Amino acid sequence: MISRRHLVTTGLAAAAMSTFAWPALAQDAKFRRVRSQYIAALGPVDATEGDNAHTWGHWPEDPGPIGVRLRDFDKLAANGGIGPKGWQFNEDDWWLDENGLLMMAPNFPMPSGRFLVTNAIKNVALLTVAAPDADGRQSWQLSNGRTLDDVTHKKCRSARYRPASEGADCSPANAQQSAFPLQPDQDPPAVADCDRLVYSVPIIFAVEDTA
Repeated sequence: MISRRHLVTTGLAAAAMSTFAWPALAQDAKFRRVRSQYIAALGPVDATEGDNAHTWGHWPEDPGPIGVRLRDFDKLAANGGIGPKGWQFNEDDWWLDENGLLMMAPNFPMPSGRFLVTNAIKNVALLTVAAPDADGRQSWQLSNGRTLDDVTHKKCRSARYRPASEGADCSPANAQQSAFPLQPDQDPPAVADCDRLVYSVPIIFAVEDTA
Protein backbone atom coordinates (compact mmCIF):
# COMPACT_ATOMS: atom_id res chain seq x y z
CA MET A 1 0.00 0.00 0.00
CA ILE A 2 1.22 3.51 -0.84
CA SER A 3 0.77 6.06 1.92
CA ARG A 4 -0.32 9.58 1.10
CA ARG A 5 3.11 10.86 2.06
CA HIS A 6 4.87 8.47 -0.29
CA LEU A 7 2.40 9.32 -3.03
CA VAL A 8 2.89 13.06 -2.66
CA THR A 9 6.60 13.20 -1.99
CA THR A 10 7.48 10.97 -4.94
CA GLY A 11 5.67 13.40 -7.23
CA LEU A 12 3.02 10.92 -8.32
CA ALA A 13 0.23 13.07 -6.99
CA ALA A 14 1.58 16.20 -8.70
CA ALA A 15 1.87 14.37 -11.98
CA ALA A 16 -1.65 13.02 -11.68
CA MET A 17 -3.14 16.38 -10.72
CA SER A 18 -1.66 18.05 -13.78
CA THR A 19 -3.98 15.92 -15.91
CA PHE A 20 -7.15 16.69 -13.99
CA ALA A 21 -9.82 19.05 -15.28
CA TRP A 22 -10.22 21.80 -12.72
CA PRO A 23 -13.76 22.42 -11.46
CA ALA A 24 -15.72 24.86 -13.61
CA LEU A 25 -16.24 27.19 -10.64
CA ALA A 26 -12.46 27.60 -10.36
CA GLN A 27 -11.70 28.32 -13.98
CA ASP A 28 -12.48 32.04 -13.78
CA ALA A 29 -10.44 32.59 -10.62
CA LYS A 30 -6.71 32.77 -10.00
CA PHE A 31 -5.34 29.80 -8.09
CA ARG A 32 -1.74 29.16 -7.16
CA ARG A 33 -0.26 25.73 -6.73
CA VAL A 34 1.06 25.02 -3.24
CA ARG A 35 3.12 22.26 -1.70
CA SER A 36 0.61 19.72 -0.47
CA GLN A 37 -1.35 20.83 2.57
CA TYR A 38 -3.80 18.73 4.56
CA ILE A 39 -7.20 19.21 6.17
CA ALA A 40 -8.48 17.37 9.24
CA ALA A 41 -12.16 17.30 8.30
CA LEU A 42 -14.97 16.16 10.57
CA GLY A 43 -18.26 15.10 9.06
CA PRO A 44 -20.09 12.24 7.37
CA VAL A 45 -17.97 10.83 4.54
CA ASP A 46 -20.91 11.26 2.15
CA ALA A 47 -21.35 14.96 3.01
CA THR A 48 -20.95 17.55 0.25
CA GLU A 49 -21.46 20.59 2.49
CA GLY A 50 -21.90 21.55 6.11
CA ASP A 51 -21.64 24.28 8.71
CA ASN A 52 -18.85 22.90 10.89
CA ALA A 53 -15.58 23.95 9.25
CA HIS A 54 -14.72 25.73 12.50
CA THR A 55 -14.17 22.21 13.91
CA TRP A 56 -11.70 21.37 11.12
CA GLY A 57 -7.94 21.60 11.41
CA HIS A 58 -5.32 22.56 8.85
CA TRP A 59 -1.77 21.33 8.38
CA PRO A 60 0.10 23.87 6.20
CA GLU A 61 2.74 21.20 5.69
CA ASP A 62 2.78 17.43 5.91
CA PRO A 63 3.10 16.39 9.60
CA GLY A 64 4.16 12.86 8.62
CA PRO A 65 7.89 13.36 8.07
CA ILE A 66 8.23 14.85 11.56
CA GLY A 67 5.94 12.31 13.20
CA VAL A 68 7.05 9.79 15.82
CA ARG A 69 6.33 6.06 15.63
CA LEU A 70 4.14 4.64 18.38
CA ARG A 71 6.97 2.29 19.34
CA ASP A 72 9.12 5.36 20.02
CA PHE A 73 6.64 7.07 22.31
CA ASP A 74 8.83 6.40 25.33
CA LYS A 75 11.66 8.33 23.66
CA LEU A 76 9.29 11.21 22.88
CA ALA A 77 8.12 11.26 26.50
CA ALA A 78 11.72 11.17 27.74
CA ASN A 79 12.42 14.21 25.58
CA GLY A 80 9.75 16.20 27.37
CA GLY A 81 7.25 15.58 24.56
CA ILE A 82 9.30 17.62 22.10
CA GLY A 83 9.08 16.07 18.63
CA PRO A 84 11.24 16.62 15.56
CA LYS A 85 11.47 20.29 14.54
CA GLY A 86 10.19 21.29 17.97
CA TRP A 87 6.52 20.32 17.89
CA GLN A 88 5.00 19.67 21.31
CA PHE A 89 3.16 16.47 22.17
CA ASN A 90 0.05 17.10 24.30
CA GLU A 91 -0.82 14.13 26.52
CA ASP A 92 -4.40 15.44 26.85
CA ASP A 93 -4.95 15.96 23.11
CA TRP A 94 -2.85 13.87 20.72
CA TRP A 95 -3.01 12.82 17.09
CA LEU A 96 -2.30 9.53 15.35
CA ASP A 97 -2.25 8.84 11.61
CA GLU A 98 -2.91 5.77 9.47
CA ASN A 99 0.72 4.66 9.65
CA GLY A 100 0.90 4.66 13.44
CA LEU A 101 2.66 8.03 13.63
CA LEU A 102 2.10 10.45 16.49
CA MET A 103 1.69 13.79 14.78
CA MET A 104 1.90 17.49 15.39
CA ALA A 105 -1.62 18.83 15.91
CA PRO A 106 -3.16 20.83 13.05
CA ASN A 107 -4.02 24.50 13.35
CA PHE A 108 -7.59 25.35 14.36
CA PRO A 109 -9.88 26.56 12.95
CA MET A 110 -9.69 25.90 9.23
CA PRO A 111 -8.87 29.17 7.41
CA SER A 112 -11.58 30.59 5.21
CA GLY A 113 -11.10 30.78 1.45
CA ARG A 114 -11.33 28.65 -1.67
CA PHE A 115 -9.11 25.65 -2.16
CA LEU A 116 -8.65 22.96 -4.78
CA VAL A 117 -8.65 19.61 -3.02
CA THR A 118 -8.06 16.09 -4.22
CA ASN A 119 -7.71 12.45 -3.21
CA ALA A 120 -4.45 12.43 -5.23
CA ILE A 121 -5.86 9.76 -7.55
CA LYS A 122 -8.66 11.03 -9.76
CA ASN A 123 -11.02 13.36 -7.92
CA VAL A 124 -10.72 17.15 -7.66
CA ALA A 125 -13.17 19.62 -6.16
CA LEU A 126 -13.37 23.26 -5.26
CA LEU A 127 -13.73 23.59 -1.49
CA THR A 128 -15.24 26.86 -0.28
CA VAL A 129 -14.87 27.64 3.41
CA ALA A 130 -16.79 30.68 4.64
CA ALA A 131 -15.55 33.18 7.19
CA PRO A 132 -16.91 32.65 10.71
CA ASP A 133 -20.43 33.94 11.30
CA ALA A 134 -21.55 35.84 14.40
CA ASP A 135 -21.53 32.57 16.37
CA GLY A 136 -18.13 31.52 15.08
CA ARG A 137 -19.50 28.80 12.81
CA GLN A 138 -18.02 28.26 9.36
CA SER A 139 -19.95 26.76 6.49
CA TRP A 140 -18.22 24.73 3.77
CA GLN A 141 -19.13 23.29 0.39
CA LEU A 142 -17.53 21.00 -2.19
CA SER A 143 -18.24 21.55 -5.89
CA ASN A 144 -19.51 19.06 -8.46
CA GLY A 145 -21.37 17.01 -5.88
CA ARG A 146 -18.09 15.68 -4.50
CA THR A 147 -18.18 14.19 -1.02
CA LEU A 148 -15.54 14.22 1.70
CA ASP A 149 -14.84 10.61 0.80
CA ASP A 150 -14.32 11.55 -2.87
CA VAL A 151 -11.49 13.94 -1.99
CA THR A 152 -9.84 11.80 0.68
CA HIS A 153 -7.07 9.40 -0.23
CA LYS A 154 -8.35 6.04 0.96
CA LYS A 155 -5.61 5.54 3.53
CA CYS A 156 -5.78 9.09 4.87
CA ARG A 157 -7.40 8.76 8.27
CA SER A 158 -6.24 10.67 11.32
CA ALA A 159 -7.61 10.33 14.82
CA ARG A 160 -7.57 12.71 17.74
CA TYR A 161 -7.46 11.23 21.25
CA ARG A 162 -8.42 12.95 24.49
CA PRO A 163 -9.04 11.58 28.01
CA ALA A 164 -12.49 10.03 28.34
CA SER A 165 -12.77 11.43 31.87
CA GLU A 166 -10.79 13.62 34.23
CA GLY A 167 -7.62 11.85 35.27
CA ALA A 168 -8.03 9.03 32.72
CA ASP A 169 -4.79 7.46 31.48
CA CYS A 170 -5.25 8.25 27.79
CA SER A 171 -1.76 7.36 26.60
CA PRO A 172 -0.28 6.30 23.25
CA ALA A 173 1.42 3.55 25.27
CA ASN A 174 -2.01 1.85 25.33
CA ALA A 175 -2.51 2.00 21.55
CA GLN A 176 -2.49 -1.21 19.52
CA GLN A 177 0.70 -0.95 17.46
CA SER A 178 -0.10 -4.09 15.45
CA ALA A 179 -3.14 -2.35 13.91
CA PHE A 180 -0.85 -0.22 11.72
CA PRO A 181 -0.55 0.52 8.91
CA LEU A 182 -4.30 0.69 8.44
CA GLN A 183 -6.13 -0.81 5.50
CA PRO A 184 -8.06 1.52 3.14
CA ASP A 185 -11.15 2.93 4.89
CA GLN A 186 -10.10 1.41 8.22
CA ASP A 187 -10.31 3.83 11.14
CA PRO A 188 -7.49 4.23 13.65
CA PRO A 189 -8.21 1.96 16.63
CA ALA A 190 -9.87 2.92 19.86
CA VAL A 191 -7.49 3.43 22.79
CA ALA A 192 -8.37 2.59 26.39
CA ASP A 193 -9.55 5.55 28.49
CA CYS A 194 -9.62 7.84 25.42
CA ASP A 195 -12.35 9.56 23.48
CA ARG A 196 -11.57 9.35 19.77
CA LEU A 197 -12.53 11.57 16.85
CA VAL A 198 -11.73 10.27 13.36
CA TYR A 199 -11.01 12.84 10.65
CA SER A 200 -10.95 12.58 6.87
CA VAL A 201 -7.83 14.15 5.36
CA PRO A 202 -8.38 15.86 1.97
CA ILE A 203 -5.26 17.16 0.24
CA ILE A 204 -5.00 20.83 -0.80
CA PHE A 205 -2.92 21.44 -3.92
CA ALA A 206 -4.00 24.98 -4.91
CA VAL A 207 -5.28 28.05 -3.08
CA GLU A 208 -7.21 30.97 -4.52
CA ASP A 209 -5.00 34.05 -4.81
CA THR A 210 -7.08 36.98 -3.60
CA ALA A 211 -4.28 39.53 -3.65
